[in-house]
Amino acid sequence: MVITALWFFGIGAIGGLVLASSVLRDKFAPWALSLVHALLGAIGLILLIIGLVEGSATKPVLVGFIILLIAALGGFFLASFHLRKRLPPKAIVFTHAIVAIIGFLTVLSVVL
Repeated sequence: MVITALWFFGIGAIGGLVLASSVLRDKFAPWALSLVHALLGAIGLILLIIGLVEGSATKPVLVGFIILLIAALGGFFLASFHLRKRLPPKAIVFTHAIVAIIGFLTVLSVVL
């Protein structure tokens, strides 16, 4: 489950780079890509939950899951700006990305 979740997070991160680059150029990110990015992240989180419930995941996976959950909440906050037709502050975009990367690397450390 953990390796599959990492694949979903990794593919979602590619979309996240495109989304962030749009905002950093003071343009609205493509809404469809935002939804795909969120869906991939949600699938990754669900797979981690399954691994945690089954007991096949270790403590670093739990820590990484919590960090990624915080990143997901930040993603909802970013989406709220888009819904209000406002560009989000770049600092929040960077924070969301950094938190997600830390969570990803924490989970990845279990596999490596």
